Amino acid sequence: MEIRPTTDQDRDVFVDTLLTAFGIFPEAPTASGTVWWSAFEMDRNLLAVAADGRPVGTAGAYSFELTLPGEVLVPTSGVTAVGVVPSHRRQGVLTAMMRRQLAELRGRGEFLSVLLASEALIYRRFGYGPATYTQKLTVPRHRAALAVPRARGAADDAAGGSVEILRRAECGEILEDVYDRYRRAQPGALSRPHRWWASGAGQPPISPAPRYVAVHRDGDGIPDGYASYAIGEPGTLTVDETIATDDAVFTALVRCVLGHDLVTQVVFKHVPPGHPLRWQLTDFRAGQVSDDTDWLWVRLLDVPRALTARGWFTDGELVLDVDDPFLGERGRYLLTVRDRKADCVPTDLAPDLSLDVSDLGSIYLGGTAPSTLVRAGHVRAHHTDAAALADALFRSDPAPHCLHWF
Repeated sequence: MEIRPTTDQDRDVFVDTLLTAFGIFPEAPTASGTVWWSAFEMDRNLLAVAADGRPVGTAGAYSFELTLPGEVLVPTSGVTAVGVVPSHRRQGVLTAMMRRQLAELRGRGEFLSVLLASEALIYRRFGYGPATYTQKLTVPRHRAALAVPRARGAADDAAGGSVEILRRAECGEILEDVYDRYRRAQPGALSRPHRWWASGAGQPPISPAPRYVAVHRDGDGIPDGYASYAIGEPGTLTVDETIATDDAVFTALVRCVLGHDLVTQVVFKHVPPGHPLRWQLTDFRAGQVSDDTDWLWVRLLDVPRALTARGWFTDGELVLDVDDPFLGERGRYLLTVRDRKADCVPTDLAPDLSLDVSDLGSIYLGGTAPSTLVRAGHVRAHHTDAAALADALFRSDPAPHCLHWF
């Protein structure tokens, strides 16, 4: 078997092999020629070819920026399009592709890789750990009233702002600009390069699928938030995503969609765990949570570089013993945080925590408390204070969240 990089000339073969692996047929392009794979970067993809010349596996990567705690923007690879055709599964094809891909990412000087896992059992063995989470929130229309805030007047919400209803085709530039401002301040968020918007790659509202968009403007008329939605049967208004630069703007957009006539329920597809929306409802039980799931998985390729890149909110020292069985590596590092910056160097000191690199990926953005993994039996705390110290160090404010589908 050969694993080789692809070029633009391999696009059709790559896509056909990928679709065969997933057992789906090509979708028809839209009137604009859009398909969800329009943003593939063929110079970053790999094709596994059997000895008889048949393509049997694919693995790809996108070039993104990831926002780390402390509003730090770093380049990262978004692993995608990973599949093996059914006739060649469990023969080492996937493992060989993932090993080759990680080597190439390191060769590019990258220290982080992320993905969305189609199956939770697959990617931990390659060093990835779930790092952000998302929920679906369903609110019956007849129970959708928002409570008057007790700590401040309702008039304080997005004072001076307004909401305008537009169609997706009318506001592409607005969506692109507002999302970009949002993602720069939101830990766990990924960039959406212009080519994604230009080609309509991905899911709504990036794709040109028919959508209404509630656009919020501040007192000066500048867009600072949006909610993309569609109404389907039986009377369900589904919000693809709500993007806002602050909580007051979010509330104004929520009030708009919850007040829509001739619908029976409003479904918010992506709400961060712990979001205050349920508390804003007059009837707390009206907000029904479902599809509580992982979203972005993180893989550290260079532990010291990754730990010194992000921002920190508490001073302290922690010795981490990190095992990376897939790459056959193990390292012990002294993490020292002072004044929101970290230093991370190899050390022979006794460890505070011993953990797998996938567990380090889970806690890296602050979305998973180290103490949770200690209690689950995955991370070993070598003394009673270690988990609490790690919780304080790795926390993120705000909590990480990712909306982007790739």
